[in-house]
Amino acid sequence: MAKLKDLMDIFLQPGEYFVADAEYQLRTMLGSCVSITLWHPPSRIGAMSHFLLPTRGQDLADVQTLDGRYGDEALELMRRELLRAGVQITQCKAKIFGGGNMFPAHTRNEATHVGRKNGEAARSLLQQHGIPVVSESLFGIGHRQIIFDVSNGDVWAHHVQLTTDEARATGLES
Repeated sequence: MAKLKDLMDIFLQPGEYFVADAEYQLRTMLGSCVSITLWHPPSRIGAMSHFLLPTRGQDLADVQTLDGRYGDEALELMRRELLRAGVQITQCKAKIFGGGNMFPAHTRNEATHVGRKNGEAARSLLQQHGIPVVSESLFGIGHRQIIFDVSNGDVWAHHVQLTTDEARATGLES
């Protein structure tokens, strides 16, 4: 097993994705955005996305240039790159993270906030593609820090949840 300090470290910004071998660790910070990690144990190749919205509402066949800001397009981009590396996406194990409610005081209905929509979209996309989800850390209030060690498929997720008092102090809770 590689030590985290020996791995090449990639930080994903919103809208980015990365496909890597066992020499990498991939990191990101998520609020309402969602990250899907895919890992192929036999080849020790993995992929990670950081998407902002579930879809732009177009059939992927009609999209000129795929954009990682959208969940459906990020998954397709990862699928294509994994295939170039000899990995069938259906042979990967998926983990899903994020979808937090960053502004609970401004959300009338828990089901309507963008984080919830992103998380539900990720689940649906993976199910549609026949990719098993082996773990998830979704929803709640606050943000998450994510580190994906591609050498062994482990994902570390730290959910920073605000207490009610902290939410009030920051204006997130009324």
